[in-house]
Amino acid sequence: MTLVLRTTNRPAEPTPVLPVLPAGTDPLLQLEYETQPPSGPGATRCLSHPRELALRGIPVMCTACRARRDWLLINYGRNVWVCCRCSNQWLEPEISCADFDALIAIPDGTTYPSVEQGLAALGFDGAFAGTYLD
Repeated sequence: MTLVLRTTNRPAEPTPVLPVLPAGTDPLLQLEYETQPPSGPGATRCLSHPRELALRGIPVMCTACRARRDWLLINYGRNVWVCCRCSNQWLEPEISCADFDALIAIPDGTTYPSVEQGLAALGFDGAFAGTYLD
């Protein structure tokens, strides 16, 4: 997975591949291990935020399409990016990892092999530009 956000010219480090347990390992332990949510320094987490987002009382607005709601928040390392349905994305220094963690209320989520596939599956790749999905 290569996370290339438009705030930098160099790609971020790829997410480490989960090690495979040796052959002959208990299948239930293997299943439990495979269903663990990604964690660690190379994990990328995404969170859908359908409502308006206000930072310090100022509503967030996309500079490309002027959207005011229906965001995807992407957490990688210590940084959080905001992604719009038109595929415009930017680093948002006002949102910390602690703020991101506070917004997560879903106990289980879907894991995608790469950020690009996740963006396409969630509709943040530009396919729904100008559309609010409720």
